[in-house]
Amino acid sequence: MRDAIGPKPRGFTAIAVFLFFGAVMASLAATTLLWRGTPLDRLWALNPMAYKQLAPLGRIVGILFLVLGAALITAGIGWFRRRLWGWRLAVVIISTQVLGDVVNCVRGDWLRGGTGVIIAGALLLFLLQPRIRAAFA
Repeated sequence: MRDAIGPKPRGFTAIAVFLFFGAVMASLAATTLLWRGTPLDRLWALNPMAYKQLAPLGRIVGILFLVLGAALITAGIGWFRRRLWGWRLAVVIISTQVLGDVVNCVRGDWLRGGTGVIIAGALLLFLLQPRIRAAFA
């Protein structure tokens, strides 16, 4: 199916799914940090180290995760609607992730930081391809 801007490039839908999945994960983290003691707290068993680092920051980090979730939902909607602002927001979000992963590397967390730089960097390179950018009005 062709849109006014042309066909969707390969990988287009996967990026939107990634943005929406990230929104769900950020919202779950926010919920468990803002409202403790719910059955959702068991999800932290998947990443106990992150919980140990985030839990003392509580509400502040919970609110930041809510903002991140809202940004990811907004980017996903703009992405599916093929709006230039959706593409730009996705680029900003992924660029921020790359920067955070570089900081992790500088702090000595080579495995997590390095893996993040590779994955987020590959996503960013994908987003910055001219054929991807051209799909947005």
